[in-house]
Amino acid sequence: MIRQLTRGAAAGALSTLTMSAVMLAGQKSGLMPGQPPKHIVRAALPGHRHRPKPGERVLGAVAHLGFGAGCGAAFALLTRGRRAGVPLGVGYALLIWLGAYEGWVPALNILPPASRDPARGRPVVMAAAHVAYGATLALAVRAMRGADGRHDEKEDR
Repeated sequence: MIRQLTRGAAAGALSTLTMSAVMLAGQKSGLMPGQPPKHIVRAALPGHRHRPKPGERVLGAVAHLGFGAGCGAAFALLTRGRRAGVPLGVGYALLIWLGAYEGWVPALNILPPASRDPARGRPVVMAAAHVAYGATLALAVRAMRGADGRHDEKEDR
């Protein structure tokens, strides 16, 4: 099980880098004002939750990478003994997006719900970024498991 968690975390970190590239492209193109992980960290740090703080950019990137690695480890565990296909990875990632951007992020008054976001491009960019995360995650987990993408039960004995 430790090997699966480690591989899943590595796949999740790699997938977060892919996702971050989509997010940066969305920001650079003007579709998305700022990076959501930075806004989340900004709200968690002491002081006014919507004012810039020293180090928030770096902390946001580190937190995003850690969250992505953790979600990757969970995916590897949840798909243990099964083929981790791209549709499953994409569905998993979109559930993470919905849970965050329609759930806990607006509940903590960090960003508006995706369905009511005045920055119309942000939900599109973030959904696309999560699709990239999920596809990359499934492919990376499958590659780390071997040719058929299934967990070898003998690994944990």
